[in-house]
Amino acid sequence: MALAVASVFALPAAHALTIYSAGPGKLIDTLAADFKARTGVQVDVFQADTGKVMARLQAEATNPRADVVISASWDSAQDLDRRGMLVAHESANARKVAPQYRQANYVAQGLSVLSIVWNTKSNTPRPGDWSDLTLPAFRDKVTMPDPAQSGASLDLLSALQKRQSDKAWELFASLKANGMVISGPNAQAMNPVLQGARAAVFGAVDYVALGSQARGESIEVIFPRSGTVVAPRPMMVLKSSKSQDDARRFIDFVLSPEGQARVAEAYLIPARDDVAAKRMKLQDIKLLPEPQGNENYASRAALLHRFSTLFGRR
Repeated sequence: MALAVASVFALPAAHALTIYSAGPGKLIDTLAADFKARTGVQVDVFQADTGKVMARLQAEATNPRADVVISASWDSAQDLDRRGMLVAHESANARKVAPQYRQANYVAQGLSVLSIVWNTKSNTPRPGDWSDLTLPAFRDKVTMPDPAQSGASLDLLSALQKRQSDKAWELFASLKANGMVISGPNAQAMNPVLQGARAAVFGAVDYVALGSQARGESIEVIFPRSGTVVAPRPMMVLKSSKSQDDARRFIDFVLSPEGQARVAEAYLIPARDDVAAKRMKLQDIKLLPEPQGNENYASRAALLHRFSTLFGRR
């Protein structure tokens, strides 16, 4: 027995896989535990909103620690890839993901859809479209996640601007005039609506609200009749990772039927269409049309600056 114990303690310490993840804390903790159970690889997780994840990556630029990054913004993956910070994920299971939700160096974990979340006991009319939240009935009763912190909210802002141009900014100006409050990440924007202090969230990620609704909260998730936006949640392996093989194995696991079932449990739409979702399917939701021509993702900083200036956040 003494020899056995000594041999166990003599084993070299395994290198932990480090994952920075925006979005559901329970989901990434479950995926990490499942992956460790299957492979024996220890996983360390830093979970925060997209803004904090990206800020931490920037702060650690000279001493990178993350192996895998999961963001709530497709835009952020494009930005990191354009800067040469990513390597190919090389996942066989990625072939099960629709082409628009996978690239050579990043792939969707799952999909969320931007929505209006309405408190059904707020004594306000049920909103059917984004512009309904500019009506007098919703004065000082609307919140919105901050695009500087919420990757999905940034995707909505970007999509509305690209598809509607000046009309999008006219909408935001009307929302501001009607007293809409910018409230930090998604949970911070949602809480006043759950508590009844506000009536609706403009641009909430649907999976958070669907989970709250399933737990009995008096809210409804509404997909605007004029159309909305899908927010794919990209997974990526950093070029600076010293555990790229394990990082790729993790992404392959998340895209396996077992991993995608965990994604579905969080009320996200699985990236693979052969894994059942626990909520409305994407094909049943009206989406805004894709813009024509090349999209200028380099304007992200300018977009945030214009939004922040409009709402007096600078």
